[in-house]
Amino acid sequence: MTKQTALVVCPGRGTYNAKELGYFNKYHSDKKFFLHELDTLRQSKGQRTISELDGAGKFSSGTHGTGENASLLIYACAMADFHAINREKYDIVAITGNSMGWYLALAASGTLSLMDGAHLVNEMGALMHKNGSGGQIVYPIVDSEWKTDPKRVQLVQNILEDSRKTKSVKIYTSIKLGGMIVFAANDAGLKYLMQNLPEEEHFPLKLNNHNAFHSPILDAIVPMAKSNLSASIFTPPSTPLIDGQGVIWQPYLANTQSLYDYTLGEQINSTYDFSAAINVGIKEFAPDKIIVLGPGTTMSAPVAQELIEQKWLNFAGKEDFKFRQSDDPFVISMGMDDQRKFAL
Repeated sequence: MTKQTALVVCPGRGTYNAKELGYFNKYHSDKKFFLHELDTLRQSKGQRTISELDGAGKFSSGTHGTGENASLLIYACAMADFHAINREKYDIVAITGNSMGWYLALAASGTLSLMDGAHLVNEMGALMHKNGSGGQIVYPIVDSEWKTDPKRVQLVQNILEDSRKTKSVKIYTSIKLGGMIVFAANDAGLKYLMQNLPEEEHFPLKLNNHNAFHSPILDAIVPMAKSNLSASIFTPPSTPLIDGQGVIWQPYLANTQSLYDYTLGEQINSTYDFSAAINVGIKEFAPDKIIVLGPGTTMSAPVAQELIEQKWLNFAGKEDFKFRQSDDPFVISMGMDDQRKFAL
């Protein structure tokens, strides 16, 4: 069998919802030792275990969606998915992630051990839960065919510029997420966005249990994170890493202190450009497939939107992408039952 190359994409917060309840137990009942280690970590912190959260009889946004619980729950599912990828079929040539997914990418690439990655994710989730502020709002900059709409792009720029005229309002670009912009804002900024962004279908969408990630609003988190987490756990990656600025961290060459400083610095308080990460991933590594780890199915659309923006493989729009995904998908979402099999 000839191996295909794959770019792996790790998910961020907001990907474990009601439909994903029981995800780990459903797909990874053979990974009990990993689950036990995560549960032990949680018990040492006086937190609910991953077994308890994933095995709950009912999903609760107030429980499953909070930073201190959602972060490691997503980590458990995503990392189990990563280790389930069939290495006889795929040569993983690069790894990236969205937002919190950067921490997962560090573990998947070997920069952090599996349990050091778990510790970092759990620590950051707790820090954000206890000390974070502000929130996030999502708004599309593409049309119904997932093609960039210049009018929407201008609207976003105008909103950002006009908001600066009011001192109490703080609004930033949090994530460039394919065909969507994720705003980070303080409470006054969230109110401003909801009042000034035109309503359509589900947008503007305020994300529950989210802080103003990737913005100066969280500057205070940086020294807290660095005081709780040591650079000594970082090692050079064994697989190329693409960060939230589109920078490639190469095996053997990556400076671990710089990786640490980025992870607990700019990654926290500066814009996360997931679109750039995908753009760099496809053009520098030309993968045969893109494998999006679960849980959830929300990450496939931003990936597809960036592929359409770059005219990669001549994807012409949303319907063209969906049609060409049907038999032999280029983007394999492990959170989708009908696509998961292609990764195994």
